[in-house]
Amino acid sequence: MYIRCAFFEGKVKPGCDEAFAAFVKDRLVPLWTQFPGADEVRVLRQKESDTENPHYAMVLSIRYPSLAAIEQALKSDVRFRSREETAELVKMFDGRIFHTVFEVPHEKGK
Repeated sequence: MYIRCAFFEGKVKPGCDEAFAAFVKDRLVPLWTQFPGADEVRVLRQKESDTENPHYAMVLSIRYPSLAAIEQALKSDVRFRSREETAELVKMFDGRIFHTVFEVPHEKGK
């Protein structure tokens, strides 16, 4: 099993917290849950940390059964639609977005 994360490193612009959260819930989650092969979609919002930096306004975590499933999702039409929507979201965000794929070793072979 693999988890692909999108890290929104930075902060939501002042006064945009509610609009940011609503945009993610109403416009992006419905697309992310349509990614081919996605077994689970989680949206995480940082509330506390033991360090001031880095700050993550949001982490998107999508679980897939294989690396091939991730590759299929990245090539899908719905992924490209989600990128167009994300371009609107980043107008409410100061920071950078990067992606990482994690292997969940104890789930291997399931």
